[in-house]
Amino acid sequence: MEDFPNQYPVKITEKDVLYEDNHLIIINKKTSEIVHGDKTGDISLSDLVKEYIKVKYNKPFNVYLGLPHRLDRPVSGVVLFTKTEKALSRMNKMFIEGTVDKTYWAIVENPPEKPEDTLVHYLLRNEKQNKTFVYDHEVKYSKQAILLYKLIFRFRNYFLLEVKLKTGRHHQIRCQLTHIGCPIKGDLKYGSKRSNPGGGIMLHARKISFKHPVTGTQVVVFAPPPDNALWNEFTYLNEDSITKDPQPEKKIGK
Repeated sequence: MEDFPNQYPVKITEKDVLYEDNHLIIINKKTSEIVHGDKTGDISLSDLVKEYIKVKYNKPFNVYLGLPHRLDRPVSGVVLFTKTEKALSRMNKMFIEGTVDKTYWAIVENPPEKPEDTLVHYLLRNEKQNKTFVYDHEVKYSKQAILLYKLIFRFRNYFLLEVKLKTGRHHQIRCQLTHIGCPIKGDLKYGSKRSNPGGGIMLHARKISFKHPVTGTQVVVFAPPPDNALWNEFTYLNEDSITKDPQPEKKIGK
């Protein structure tokens, strides 16, 4: 289990809200936040969002909030909550059917052998260690894991990958990238050389795209990366950059 300093925000602010309507609210999660309460007893992002809704709309009673997906505690970026049971039921189905498109950014410590590739492995989760192990072939109780990555840019000794998941396994991006020799910066659990200040890792849920569960309109939401020196080297990247061809030889800065 990762250790985090007690640095929670006292509340969710408008700046943290990426999208909101009568059925959904999408938050840009910080690396120190845990999405849902667990045995640590730490305050959760779910609790903070409930309080935000209660205060904003002056609700006298408990606030309903559904959570159709998760994001690891040391990871930042897009987390979608539902404000109605109808939206939760439909979003759950969409996540199961794979009709929700999520894009991640990962800053890794080594360049991948190929500028882009599809990784297919078999993952076996160890509940006691809260860690997932990767195999190139199927083993007993393992689950197949598939992701696509593309090298977008490099800066000094770090490399920015765009990652799209085809399956949603425990710690999937973290362990699969490490398996090909590309540990995510700050991820000590999966082979990074050193930790980051604050305990987070350089994995960011950058974008989510889906058809609205009630209105049917297309929703596309981008989450700005955390405000720190390394991520800020990539802030010039606009929202369209993640759809461009990879430019692995492009160097940023000195």
